[in-house]
Amino acid sequence: MGVYLSTPKTEKFSEDGENDRVRYGLASMQGWRSTMEDAHAAYPDLDASTSFFGVYDGHGGKVVAKFCAKYLHQQVLKNEAYAAGDIGTSVQRAFFRMDEMMRGQRGWRELAILGDKFNKFSGMIEGLIWSPRSGNSNDQVDNWAFEEGPHSDFSGPTSGSTACVAVLRNNQLFVANAGDSRCVISRKGQAYNLSRDHKPDLEVEKERILKAGGFIHAGRVNGCLNLARAIGDVEFKQNKFLPAEKQIVTANPDINTIELCDDDDVLVLACDGIWDCMSSQKLVDFIHEQLQYESKLSVVCERVLDRCLAPSTATGEGCDNMTMVLVQFKKPIKCASSSEQSSQSKSADNELEIEGTQD
Repeated sequence: MGVYLSTPKTEKFSEDGENDRVRYGLASMQGWRSTMEDAHAAYPDLDASTSFFGVYDGHGGKVVAKFCAKYLHQQVLKNEAYAAGDIGTSVQRAFFRMDEMMRGQRGWRELAILGDKFNKFSGMIEGLIWSPRSGNSNDQVDNWAFEEGPHSDFSGPTSGSTACVAVLRNNQLFVANAGDSRCVISRKGQAYNLSRDHKPDLEVEKERILKAGGFIHAGRVNGCLNLARAIGDVEFKQNKFLPAEKQIVTANPDINTIELCDDDDVLVLACDGIWDCMSSQKLVDFIHEQLQYESKLSVVCERVLDRCLAPSTATGEGCDNMTMVLVQFKKPIKCASSSEQSSQSKSADNELEIEGTQD
């Protein structure tokens, strides 16, 4: 059946957590796909005043999604802009940093480990015996020191991943997105998209792709990739005369910043395996229906996954990996007036306003 199994894998990974600011639940399921390429991150206490949630939808393999789930939030914390209170800039830099960290011997070794191609006891990677010079398994990951080795010139992975993350600090919510995973907030039961799906046919994406020397065929970049932005995918980032944000495919995220208010009840981050099956508003409606009699948020996520799962692979819809993170705000916050409510984008390409979704 090619990329599909004969029967879906419906076992789910689920998790719940909370602090004094938020409750969250999440669930992920492989479904009909032959491999699980989604990953996620949930850190309600990234620091004393900040929460971090993210979903990563891999393509061409699982390693880039797993790499982002392991390291992206760490790089947000590490960036000097974060210490200065500029969360938007620190998140944007963390997206670009993922591509930088996956290069060279160190990047290749880490991807090999995440891809289960590395024997941690013998140092054997895909038939090659090699160990890092330090020999210290407790290296400080954040240093990401240069390593010499047979893959020192590794330019990065040909596989890739979307990344959609939400960072909550006090009354501010920062949403960063590259790809077609999506973040949606429910305000008085109305769904508002806080991210834009980066498809190649969008005018701003098409313009960058063509200027960088790429083309679009059948809705795909160079006839291959149905995303215009992603982490990884090094083959689309080879123009040495262009900065990272102007490559055919870029990791540059749109960053949307909003002030939360007491009308905001839940936040959803999910991969396109969910959005292909339910509109933003239909998902928000379903969540509110479930919350009337189910308090465990991971169970609500599991029910969404079950609802989206297709009975067969005949149409392809409902056959993808599925991952969803559901966040519920605990403390009521005084709502800003509509004239005070602001939404900003740090993307060099466009401004993103909060917009109500349409079925």
